[in-house]
Amino acid sequence: MNKIGFIGSGKMAGAIIKGLIKTGFSKAENLAATQAEPTGIEEKSKSLGIKIILDNKELVKNSDVVFIAVKPNQVLGVLEEIKPFVNSDKLIVSIAAGVNLNKLEANLPEGSKVIRVMPNTPALVGEGMSGMVKGTNADKNDIDFVKNLLSTIGKCIVVDNESQIDIVTAISGSGPAFFYKVINEIARAGEKLGMDYDKALLLSIQTAIGSAKMALNRDISMEQLISNVATKGGCTAVGVDCMNENNTEKLFYDVIKNTTEKAHALGK
Repeated sequence: MNKIGFIGSGKMAGAIIKGLIKTGFSKAENLAATQAEPTGIEEKSKSLGIKIILDNKELVKNSDVVFIAVKPNQVLGVLEEIKPFVNSDKLIVSIAAGVNLNKLEANLPEGSKVIRVMPNTPALVGEGMSGMVKGTNADKNDIDFVKNLLSTIGKCIVVDNESQIDIVTAISGSGPAFFYKVINEIARAGEKLGMDYDKALLLSIQTAIGSAKMALNRDISMEQLISNVATKGGCTAVGVDCMNENNTEKLFYDVIKNTTEKAHALGK
């Protein structure tokens, strides 16, 4: 699978392309993308360091792996356009939110290999989190290839079934907005207590980064990590007790549940 094409060259496609080149996963000459309008095509090509063209059909003809990286409402039109040029040797990878495998496979030739991916915006800084699920005809080699590919922009998991992609959407797809809100509200609390907002925000952001890294590299449970900071009788314990009294566990469950249900509804 040497030739990788992207139908669409927006921010997410661009992040993946830059990750592939930066990590050496793929050479620039083996990558190409399309955009809908000729305006700015030279600038986009220079920015990404790859060939950008206007013809989706030409891209598919010359690609072994094709990423569908357009807006969800454009996917079916793109699939209709490229269908005559898709065969069982090509791997189709969709990163369009809410477009399920049934829709993708039903609008491609029978036997087409399809993988659905839910990436997230921190891919733009190389810290993305993607979830993926294979379609009917994709095999383990296809899954392994795409997982390794997506690991160039962060981390990637393979879920057991497509319904779990809706949970991925809620936790990591929508999750950045939830974490931004927590970070900002902690900073705003500091501001209300008398600290300069920018200083409080830096404290909150860097603490989130450090805590996330410790959680990622932990060799103990998350509960033990909490206990290690929230020593009995200390000020942290008071804060954790306040969170427990306000039932933040239910709050975050409701946030993820409602977001999952909305993602599921959009996919119908």
